[in-house]
Amino acid sequence: MQNTVLRIVRSLSTLGLVIGSLFFAASLTPSLVPRDFLLQGVLSGGNFAAGYFLGILLDLLWRYLQLPVPPDRARVKMVAVALAASAVVIVWSLRQASVWQDSIRVLMELEPVHSARPLETGLIAALVFALLLALARLVRWLFRFLSERLARRLPSRVAGVIGLTIVVLLLWTAVDGLLFQVALRVADSTFRGLDELMEPNIAQPTDPLKTGSPDSLIDWEGIGRMGRDFVASGPDAAEIASFTGRPAMEPLRVYVGLNSAETVKERAALALEEMKRVGAFDRSILVIVTPTGTGWVDPAAMDPLEYLHGGDVASVAMQYSYLASWLSLLVEPGYGAEAARALFSAVYGHWTSLPKESRPRLYLHGLSLGAMNSDLSTDIYAVLSDPFQGALWSGPPFTSRSWRAATNARDPGSPEWLPRFRDGSIVRFANQHGGAAEAPAQWGPMRIVYLQYASDPIVFFEPDAGYREPQWMQVPRGPDVSPMLRWFPIVTLLQLGVDIALGTTTPMGYGHVYAPEHYIEPWIQVTQPPGWEQPADVERLKAFFRAKRG
Repeated sequence: MQNTVLRIVRSLSTLGLVIGSLFFAASLTPSLVPRDFLLQGVLSGGNFAAGYFLGILLDLLWRYLQLPVPPDRARVKMVAVALAASAVVIVWSLRQASVWQDSIRVLMELEPVHSARPLETGLIAALVFALLLALARLVRWLFRFLSERLARRLPSRVAGVIGLTIVVLLLWTAVDGLLFQVALRVADSTFRGLDELMEPNIAQPTDPLKTGSPDSLIDWEGIGRMGRDFVASGPDAAEIASFTGRPAMEPLRVYVGLNSAETVKERAALALEEMKRVGAFDRSILVIVTPTGTGWVDPAAMDPLEYLHGGDVASVAMQYSYLASWLSLLVEPGYGAEAARALFSAVYGHWTSLPKESRPRLYLHGLSLGAMNSDLSTDIYAVLSDPFQGALWSGPPFTSRSWRAATNARDPGSPEWLPRFRDGSIVRFANQHGGAAEAPAQWGPMRIVYLQYASDPIVFFEPDAGYREPQWMQVPRGPDVSPMLRWFPIVTLLQLGVDIALGTTTPMGYGHVYAPEHYIEPWIQVTQPPGWEQPADVERLKAFFRAKRG
């Protein structure tokens, strides 16, 4: 038994244990989104493994440089001391975890946690680390086995290179060819099933101006679950008039699903014909909406716009996927942009053929992946001679082209989480506390507003966070970002990666969940609705939407 324990102790890396425990402690500190004990345990175990493997690499580098190595007996003592020190660091950090998590929860108006469940977190982390360590040792054994067999016929270094190549190829095949493909097939069938699901509480509309009605060019079942929800939800003329006290029109919503036509161009052409049929080009406001990956159009964005304009709004959206946005971005990154370009081209082409004095004002909108693809739907040089009026893009992913350019070129005195871009005559940024109305210059002919929360990891994920501090962490920080957040090499990158998966689990008004009341001022700035000059009226509309969402 003693020999077994000694053998296990000798196999451990002293430096790996020290760095791993520090990574473990750092992983418990706050990032952008609160974490429960299960995900925290997985994250902490992964971070301990990352630190441990980094320590092993540094050990190998030390030996490669032929620097002095302690004798075996001294090494056992060093490992024992490292184990004791690591235990102290881990226990202390687990006791602090609830304080760190509450620093975010309080900002997001969540109840403080009484306990971060340190025992469960530690056990999950230990299991994750053990699994990763076993996997790493299996890979090492496989490499040695292949290298030794090859070395019987080849020079040892050549055998090592070939052995390493074979191991990498086997791992790539296992992850990409088996795990990824199986997971993708499961996700594909799951999301397809959800898209085809017929909701018993949403009946086919009978109004001839509704997409999917018996008079529509678009089949009710073919537009999918997200399309049916978009068409059937939203305020009607009576609800809008009841709130505003003024006559209102029935908002027009056109939606084309993936099953509505065979190709992207055919779906775009079908959308245009349906718009003509319902009279979309006779409205004052026309919005081309690019949905998220699943085809979802956020009602928090569209409902306030329809109230602001008394229902005199027509909107059109076209589904390009039924996968979640992050999956769609991973599997079919160019398809959303292709679909957005096809729809914009069809609508813009018809819109420019209409008399300028009588056609509607044209705007773009998208949330999350929809914001990125909406931005990619048009070439600014192609519309300069006859520009559309503007865009409201919310929660743009960190890879968004124009968002990144404007953010990087912001005024030096403005923070990354709420930039000021030049004089504000074309592009402005807003969050839950305003910002869209604040600029030194008047608006130009095209108005673009980015609505973003400082706590949104989809927006502020930073691929370089593994080796340098993101600028949005600098003081002053966003109002919904923990003051206890600190940057740590490697750890912060892993934390933000988990935050992306948790971005939609926050309360509305934080993270990647945008609240309807926060859309109101940006829409006012972009679309200039008449009759909303009094701040009291705007506040009453905000209060109305806050009350609706409870």
